[in-house]
Amino acid sequence: MIKKTLDSGQMSIAKPCVPGFVSIILHAHLPYVRHPEYDSFFEENWLFEAITECYLPLITVLDRLQEDRIDFALTLSLSPPLICMLRDELLQARYLRYLHQRLELAEQEIIRTRHQRQYQKLARLYRRFFRHCLDTYQNRYGGDLLAAFKKHRAAGHLELITTAATHGFLPLLNVSKTAVRNQIKIGIDTFKATLGFAPAGFWLPECAYYPGLETHLAEFGIPYFFVDSHGIMDANPAPKNGVYAPVDCGNGVVAFGRDPQSSRQVWSAQEGYPGDVDYREYYSDIGFELDLELIAPYILDEKIRTNTGIKYHRITGKDPAKEVYDPRKALAKAHQHAHDFIDKRQQQINGLSATMDRPPIIIAPYDAELFGHWWCEGPCWLENVLRLASQDENNVQLITCSDYLQQITSHQVAQPSASTWGDEGYYSYWINESNDWIYPLLHKAQAEMEKLARDLAGLALTPLQERALNQAARSILLAQASDWPFIMKSGTTVDYAKKRIMDHLARFNYLHDGLRKNRLNERYVSALEIMDNIFPEIDFRD
Repeated sequence: MIKKTLDSGQMSIAKPCVPGFVSIILHAHLPYVRHPEYDSFFEENWLFEAITECYLPLITVLDRLQEDRIDFALTLSLSPPLICMLRDELLQARYLRYLHQRLELAEQEIIRTRHQRQYQKLARLYRRFFRHCLDTYQNRYGGDLLAAFKKHRAAGHLELITTAATHGFLPLLNVSKTAVRNQIKIGIDTFKATLGFAPAGFWLPECAYYPGLETHLAEFGIPYFFVDSHGIMDANPAPKNGVYAPVDCGNGVVAFGRDPQSSRQVWSAQEGYPGDVDYREYYSDIGFELDLELIAPYILDEKIRTNTGIKYHRITGKDPAKEVYDPRKALAKAHQHAHDFIDKRQQQINGLSATMDRPPIIIAPYDAELFGHWWCEGPCWLENVLRLASQDENNVQLITCSDYLQQITSHQVAQPSASTWGDEGYYSYWINESNDWIYPLLHKAQAEMEKLARDLAGLALTPLQERALNQAARSILLAQASDWPFIMKSGTTVDYAKKRIMDHLARFNYLHDGLRKNRLNERYVSALEIMDNIFPEIDFRD
């Protein structure tokens, strides 16, 4: 039996005598990458790959569950940069071009592999997959994936939350309370303006928390957020129920802690499901394996090898000679792993409920891009988990955090500890020898922006000056994104990450100096508005 509140999108699934709950949260975020000044731009493929391999498969799973009348509860966090990119007409048109290119490549692969039966079978599978993506994106939803998520929210199965404006790393922006406040406010405002309702909760970028952050969340009516396990376990006072019950931060804002067991089962490189030898190998892609002349039209500048999304091999363990991927075997393994996940959650709940004064809630948060992009079978695994949890014989009930807070209204008051879900659990991945140089620049620019806004807010401004001030605020926000220091530490597209920060700061400096000296060039301001058109409703006075 399912109880729904269609106007709020909240739900609770009633099972008799269920002793505990599981809440699965997917965090969907990509950095804002949009380059209208080029005919095509490699890093825009990050969005196109995520749409194809993650978001469209997730929507297909949700649609199929709804058609089969499966009762389920899932939470999805949509970041403001992702929201803005998904509804951007330029990127929508470029995505269709990307998808048609993948279809063309799959057609060529069917011809090329005509004497290799196993490979051709996979090439045909990719053609069917790309055709399905095109049909879902273009015909079923008219390029509006946000409408698909809103549909499932209205049906009572999907809770939608959001995060900070550009996924800024809030503890390291906290030299200015205004910087933290604006990241939160503009993130929430963007979500509300685009989707038409307030987010049910808030995802802290990188799950990065510092004591006192909850005061900003309370200001904007956020009821709950998430921290990593040690953020709760090291809380003051010590939590009576560990990470299996939320804590009240002292102002009515509630913190939920990540369950380490369910995280290890999915995330761990050693014991996690995605590393199984029957699953598809992410790094084995024809973009790196075929002769250059065959793959040239589908890689960067026809000479720099990149992923195409067509991959023919399974993981195969440590053997460098990869074996051919078998989709049926992989999907059977995903079903097996879904059973294992549900069984282990049952065991956890049975043990916890015997000692707790309330039903435990197991918080299982993951990056959405894991499901489909890094782990091809992830959407299948997720669908099986949601189906299994809906069955009465399984002693597991899926729930959203909003519904849990409606059922359990009294919580232990405790102050979570500073923490992230990054490497080593604190801030070191975002401030270290590879990226610490950026923070003095960010703090200086933020202080200059605040002073500029104070000095000019009460004056009679020209339309161009107002536009320049709003664009300066956009530049600051974009420079603050946590993605760029993360990339610098991980060592992937380091040059691009550095360039993005320096470009945004240079744009801010131009606008700041032009405003101070009253020497603005309207054509240049217009060009910046075209390149960085995020947050159309931003008001520098905030």
